[in-house]
Amino acid sequence: MRKRIVAGNWKMNTNIEQAVKLALDIKAQYKGSEVDVVLCPPFTNLYAVHRVIQDTTIKLGAQDLYWKDGGAYTGQISAGMLTSVGCQFVIIGHSERRQFFGETDESVNKKIKKALDYHLTPIVCVGEWLEQREANETETVVARQIRGALAGLDADDVAKLVIAYEPVWAIGTGKVATPAQAQDVHRFIRTLLAEMSGEATADGIRIQYGGSMKPDNAAELLAQPDIDGGLIGGASLKADSFLGIVNA
Repeated sequence: MRKRIVAGNWKMNTNIEQAVKLALDIKAQYKGSEVDVVLCPPFTNLYAVHRVIQDTTIKLGAQDLYWKDGGAYTGQISAGMLTSVGCQFVIIGHSERRQFFGETDESVNKKIKKALDYHLTPIVCVGEWLEQREANETETVVARQIRGALAGLDADDVAKLVIAYEPVWAIGTGKVATPAQAQDVHRFIRTLLAEMSGEATADGIRIQYGGSMKPDNAAELLAQPDIDGGLIGGASLKADSFLGIVNA
């Protein structure tokens, strides 16, 4: 049985005071569960949030990293920097990184390998644009992204990943894939992973849904056999809505 995982991606929101308050609110309301709960604040707030949650089972994640250990890379964050402030997870290849900052399947692959070198669990994002879905290209796009992201990884490495399927047309738009639509793509991803890395690896890997999951639709989405959790954006910025999804 795969353990569920719900991660809150705070994106470019919260200053330190707001981040600490949000983390404290989540900590106060969180009663513990069988779900892995991950908070992913902005880089500037990682250590402050770590201080709040370090005595709980809540885990810390970052929103990105660079594939070099250090050097003259102004504005970048290394895996070692992330682990030094308590990170255990890192989001890689989010659609907004691909859309606005030139992320490619090749750079995603490099970042995954570096994260694994530092025992960080990558949350690897894949997903299609609206025009790609309307052109029936969802499986082609997702397969290309997964094959590119996982190039050169053996089954043991793949087993350490979390995959997040995020239909780009459902992020921040209020639109959401139906449970059946989401399940179809999650099943496709698991089948592809079985072809690439074996059925045992595919059966064990956790695949999150990342398209406008909220407390009122979470239970139906999470009831699908291949949806193992959520990568939550806007709903993660309020403790009650985030934990409503966790409790679902």
